[in-house]
Amino acid sequence: MPAVMTAIDTTASRATAAPASGEGSWPEGAILVVDDEPGMRNFLVKTLAPRCRFVAAAASAEEGERWMRAQRFDLVILDVALPGISGVQWLQALRAQGYGGEVILITAFASLDTAIEALRAGASDFILKPFRVPQILNAIRQCHERARLRRENFVLRRDVRPSPSQDTPLIGDSPATQRVRAAIERIAPMPSTVLIQGESGTGKELVARALHARSPRAGAPFVAVQCGAPSAEQLAHELFGRASGSHGAHDGLFVYAQGGTLFLDEVADLPPPVQASLLRVLEERQIRPVGSQQTVPVDVRVIAATNRPLADEVAAGRFREDLYFRLRVVDLTLPPLRERREDIPALVRHFVETLAPALGVAPLAVDEEAMALLQRYRWPGNVRELRNWVERSLILGEVNVSALYPPLREPLRPQAAEAPLDLETLQRRHIQAVLDSVGGDKTRAAQLLGVSRRTLERRVAEWAAQDGTTR
Repeated sequence: MPAVMTAIDTTASRATAAPASGEGSWPEGAILVVDDEPGMRNFLVKTLAPRCRFVAAAASAEEGERWMRAQRFDLVILDVALPGISGVQWLQALRAQGYGGEVILITAFASLDTAIEALRAGASDFILKPFRVPQILNAIRQCHERARLRRENFVLRRDVRPSPSQDTPLIGDSPATQRVRAAIERIAPMPSTVLIQGESGTGKELVARALHARSPRAGAPFVAVQCGAPSAEQLAHELFGRASGSHGAHDGLFVYAQGGTLFLDEVADLPPPVQASLLRVLEERQIRPVGSQQTVPVDVRVIAATNRPLADEVAAGRFREDLYFRLRVVDLTLPPLRERREDIPALVRHFVETLAPALGVAPLAVDEEAMALLQRYRWPGNVRELRNWVERSLILGEVNVSALYPPLREPLRPQAAEAPLDLETLQRRHIQAVLDSVGGDKTRAAQLLGVSRRTLERRVAEWAAQDGTTR
């Protein structure tokens, strides 16, 4: 690279030399200065070095382009009048390539037309030269705040799951529930990676949210992602982002979760290439966007969840052993509903109280006989299945345990006539009943079961292979 292209990694220096004022600080950010005046470049680099993680300088848009291909920048401070491609022209090209970071345009020769052109091109701010240090730092502070709000809005728009209060696994006072509560209180303040294991419907995501809410990261984003993506490439793009290229650039969920928690649901479904990438992230605390040669530091707590015993996946060769141990710094196993049957009355009351107003229907009373039958049932779908049963009862306006929900017919047979059923058989019957209820629509069935379509298809294929049939 030409000698004029300079860079300072300030991570170590900031530990001992903090700026006099916090105004305009972007401790985790990388900033690129593009200006053809050496004095202005040096002034900005000297001003910003104590206030950001990484600062680089270039004398032209062409040199700045080379920096953008080699490094991810959160903010570009860009002179309008540059030799060759102008600052406004390059800004237009950056936006067309998909660059979504902040850009502050600076110029000594401003006019109203120039300012309008700059804003239309996508500039975050427009500052006239000469300017004082507080002026540029205030502009950087505003850019930092906009970037933070943009990340938070992205997370909020993306998170369309039901309210945790509707699916809480922490209702009840059974010994198993009390142990989960105690574990959450003990684990939450720690920075360690957590692996939550348990059957579908036991409330793994809600426990992850509880860990986040009770941690020092509570004010930062909680970002949940399903690991059962259609392809390894798509999941890698979603998690780690993509560098500038023919398809544009975008940040990954690790960046959007910066300072907060990233929840990896159904982590057993991670494709092998993504497993390797995730292992590097957990070891190095840096991500490498797809197509980039540079890494981006991240400060994210990872909480993973799986409804299949991850040790079995390792033994079967489907999951990396080294990643398993990295994820299992703290292991929390959630009990199925059949192991805390005494919580069922409290859960039923809770769901009736929360769902009836939401549905606009009258609450229903569940008598002792019906409640006893509910407590006898094994609930292969766990708390989620119980909630769905309550919702259906409210919609239909009646409590009919024996006929309302087909999987509930099995426990009503006389005990003497019952043959012991293993968990695999119960799960298979339940999944088949849900598939039948939606006419074989696997996408809808997966949503009702709380698993990815990929997981559902894998289970159905396994059963078909056992039966010697095709589905």
